[in-house]
Amino acid sequence: MPPEEAELAARVADVLSVDTDEFRERAKADAEVIKDAVEEGIFDNPQAIVGFEYEFYAVKSDDCTLRRVPRRLLELIGFEKELGLHNAEMTTSPQPLSTYGLVAQEAEIKARLQTALNVTQAERMRLVSDSLWTIPPEGEDATTYLTDSIERTIAGADGTERTIRIATNMSDSARYHTMANTSGADTAGMRVDAPHVSLQADTVMPESLITSIQPHYQVAHALDLPVYFNYALRVAGPLLALGVNSPFFPSDLYDEDATAEEILEDAWMEHRISVFETVLNDPATGEGKVRFPRDLESVDEAIDRIATDDTIVPMLVEAGERFDDSFSHFRRKHGTYWRWIRPVFDGPTRPAANARIEFRPVAAQPTVRDSISFLAAFAGLLESLTRLEHPVLELDWAVARENFYAAMREGFDAELTWITNDGKETTDRLELYEDLLAHAEDGLTNRGLTEEEAAKYLYPLRRRVRQETTPARWKRDRVRAAVENGSELGDAIESMQQEYVAKQSETLLEGSFADWIVDQ
Repeated sequence: MPPEEAELAARVADVLSVDTDEFRERAKADAEVIKDAVEEGIFDNPQAIVGFEYEFYAVKSDDCTLRRVPRRLLELIGFEKELGLHNAEMTTSPQPLSTYGLVAQEAEIKARLQTALNVTQAERMRLVSDSLWTIPPEGEDATTYLTDSIERTIAGADGTERTIRIATNMSDSARYHTMANTSGADTAGMRVDAPHVSLQADTVMPESLITSIQPHYQVAHALDLPVYFNYALRVAGPLLALGVNSPFFPSDLYDEDATAEEILEDAWMEHRISVFETVLNDPATGEGKVRFPRDLESVDEAIDRIATDDTIVPMLVEAGERFDDSFSHFRRKHGTYWRWIRPVFDGPTRPAANARIEFRPVAAQPTVRDSISFLAAFAGLLESLTRLEHPVLELDWAVARENFYAAMREGFDAELTWITNDGKETTDRLELYEDLLAHAEDGLTNRGLTEEEAAKYLYPLRRRVRQETTPARWKRDRVRAAVENGSELGDAIESMQQEYVAKQSETLLEGSFADWIVDQ
């Protein structure tokens, strides 16, 4: 076998030879280290801090077919590899939640992205900010691209000979490939199950269909994390409903007997949610690892949930000299702790140690400004709702969960339940968003932004509410119009996707999705 293939298979075999019980016990011991540090105030910060993760996929510049990104190119543009060979990820530097902090977040994204776009352009390639790709690589179909894999037999560190399955189009991370080679892999998810789509794979590669943005909010006092977390659960559904962006799959993934009319009628507005859940969840284990999490009562509970979560990839970690090396196995465990909102305890040094909330429901958006709008809204909401003790915290957890999955299915058309500032329960969409965005603005102004600055950050979301239009609806309207005019569904999806990329190329760095609405 090729040297790089053999090396990857060997790394996977080494991971599989790790004693799961030993790994679990080390993670639990690390959890106690974190609890003690929280009590000492080590994870506290003088103020709220925000950060951002931004995922992209690559396409050919001329026809928008999916492209694999050369690893040397990722290094050149300073992006990180993600699950698929077509993926690229950017992580920003943490900044205070303030006027200058948000400006710095946006400026860093634009500066790094502009450089990446210039470099990839020379390769006749473009990075796309989108929720779910729909045009497979040139000359390939999506089914084969997502399911192609090979088997290699190799001896592990313990001398045991193993047959290792490697996904052909997956990045060379042992963690990703190990998930297809565990003892429970035969019964695990590794499938896509959505209306008129039923794809089964031997690896987690189908997850590479999706990309997201992930705002981070660091709390000032780690012991207060649970209340911020519980508020984050309540805003998840409404923010998801505004950000939906994936009503379609690559056309060859649809069942052969499904008609275009049925696919259009039954499409969920954010298939990204269902892809992540069905690919990574084992149907035999109840709730599954990817899910809408329950409320937290204490910071210790947050830590214990991560430490005791089902172990999938038990990778032992060598001791280092960083602060967070004192809980390195806990950090490794967190890498497969998949929740739509999740707590994070991290920091390379004691001064940089932080407790934060990672918000994962929102898909990658049409433009940078739209993405930053979600970061500002999320951070502003956590600032304001907690400070004012907003009554939406009393919204039953089960209702918050149903809001989330209703938003996944129906997007902005979903009937969501909210409790307004005056304690009134409502399902009126305008009342909900008036209250929600008013508090997002209040949180931003309380952090020093002027009313004009706060309004500017939230404008893209307010415009979606006024126009009752999301990226998912924009996509669906175009595909539906093309089908009604006689186009085949596959051609209609491809045409829509090419228009999406064309409009994004004009607005990604300086415009917003609101500009697309004006043009329609």
